[in-house]
Amino acid sequence: MASDPIVKELYIDAPPSVVFKFLTDPTKMIRWMGIRAEIDPKPGGIYRVDPNGRDVIRGEYLQVVTDSRVVFTWGFEGGVYNVAAGSSRVEIDLKPEDKGTRLRLTHRELPPEARQGHDSGWSHYLGRLKTVSEGGEVGSDPMANPSVRHG
Repeated sequence: MASDPIVKELYIDAPPSVVFKFLTDPTKMIRWMGIRAEIDPKPGGIYRVDPNGRDVIRGEYLQVVTDSRVVFTWGFEGGVYNVAAGSSRVEIDLKPEDKGTRLRLTHRELPPEARQGHDSGWSHYLGRLKTVSEGGEVGSDPMANPSVRHG
């Protein structure tokens, strides 16, 4: 049985085209999440992010709409945290607002025991995405330390 979806919303003072690149370009992605990313942002393309050298997130892109929407499956190789690779779904919508972007992330189909860890993880990473999208630097990611579990 899946838990209620995680829904996060935030305003980013950068246009959707800038934020979109941080979601679809592997070099830009690892500035805010992960130490390695192998992504092919097109339906059927791989979504594979290594956040800490130990827990690898893997899924597949389901939908990519330039500058407005990215949808991919999500889970961990080896079934870590009871979230098997590709077993949940992340939807990220980007809407123009004022001179920036209203980002809305919805993470569906997580098992109840994984919800809290993912909720706090998304808060952490979306804060980093906001900073880099707005032209700032986030420094090294404390959650990239292999001793930190993400679930």
